[in-house]
Amino acid sequence: MTDQVRVRFAPSPTGALHIGGAHTALFNWLWAKKMGGSFILRIEDTDRERSTRAFEQSILDGLRWMGLDWDEGPDVGGDFGPYRQAERLHLYKKYADELLDKGLAYKEGEAVLFRVPTGDVLHLSDKIYGEIEIKSEKASVNQDGSVKDIVLIKSDGMPAYNYAVVVDDHCMGITCVIRGEDHLANTPKQMLLYRALGLPMPEFAHLPMILGKDKKKLSKRHAATSVFDYNDLGYLSDGIFNFLALLGWSPGNDLEIFTREEAVRFFELSNVTKKAAVFDTDKLNHINQAHLKAMPSQKRLEAIRPFWVEMGLPVENFSDSYLEKALELMGGRGQTTKELAEFSDYFLSFEPVKERYDAKELTDETRETIRRFFTALFADTEWKADNLEAFARSWSEENSVPLKIIAMPLRWILTGRKVSPGVFEVTEALGKEECRKRITHYGLL
Repeated sequence: MTDQVRVRFAPSPTGALHIGGAHTALFNWLWAKKMGGSFILRIEDTDRERSTRAFEQSILDGLRWMGLDWDEGPDVGGDFGPYRQAERLHLYKKYADELLDKGLAYKEGEAVLFRVPTGDVLHLSDKIYGEIEIKSEKASVNQDGSVKDIVLIKSDGMPAYNYAVVVDDHCMGITCVIRGEDHLANTPKQMLLYRALGLPMPEFAHLPMILGKDKKKLSKRHAATSVFDYNDLGYLSDGIFNFLALLGWSPGNDLEIFTREEAVRFFELSNVTKKAAVFDTDKLNHINQAHLKAMPSQKRLEAIRPFWVEMGLPVENFSDSYLEKALELMGGRGQTTKELAEFSDYFLSFEPVKERYDAKELTDETRETIRRFFTALFADTEWKADNLEAFARSWSEENSVPLKIIAMPLRWILTGRKVSPGVFEVTEALGKEECRKRITHYGLL
């Protein structure tokens, strides 16, 4: 063991990085950063049928998208490697032989099993769940309650989970095992193995479960299956990071929106609750929207651009400065990058406006009124939002026409939407000729 804090995230490469795994990785990363320690990535690939390098790469990519960098791992190396379990089989054999030599384990065919002792009491001081005591004979039981010996090496030569993590965590100098509450039942088994091997035990911290809003275990019904799905749905990695950090922990002072740096500064394992956390998509949307709104203009544009391209909008026809200004005008509208791209489509093309709006609700009388207004508007008005609004208010008053009678049709004609940023700001941004084109299309100029 070392004096430096060393924590690990140890996924099985049998699928993409899901929300539960990302949550566990994030809390390990936060604790390592908070304590100036090391965050280790270990790949538990002993399931030879289901483990693939493609899934492993997907997990690495998911962690990088989340901004969770690791100090040691299969791709960056380190002094405690190798970092894939399939490359550490000699270590599992070494410690299994030691238990066999001590008479604490026995062979059953090609498998090696640890004989669970009885009559002892195990004491666990979990950093989140507190003090837990369990009788050794209750650490591993069959369905009928009888003692079940612990498999160390399976008949195919691969180590069993509860044994491999003990060997790996010891050999890698892990000082605190931070993992999901679903592993709490495994901890007594592992404690028995630490003790039998005469190894110092790390600290343990079991994170709260994540439930859906219906208080049932998180599933595809409640959330996307992987963090990449959220990227495709238009969520920012900063938003996902912020939201997941709040599942079971709070920085205090009612602080809900924060950066990675602030999360590290405020994080304490002792403040993690054991109460199950609820995955609330509405809250995720609120948090993501706040991060989207706070993004620098250029960075926001780069996040939105792929969705405009996907929508078939002619992004290449516009300068970055125009597109950045358009997004600035959108203000806080749109909870995801995908939604913001959809809400702002009219800045790039008139086609979606025509699809959404046909102007059929305009009566002949209204048409005549707004036609007179538009004719006057285009006559000599300087094409700036303040001037356009001042002219509209003046014309409205002089002609005894409520402002909304001319402003609402203008909004629909330019955007195809009932709600948009300030209509005169949109009018200025689109430019005089583009506005003329759209108004003319509806026969109102």
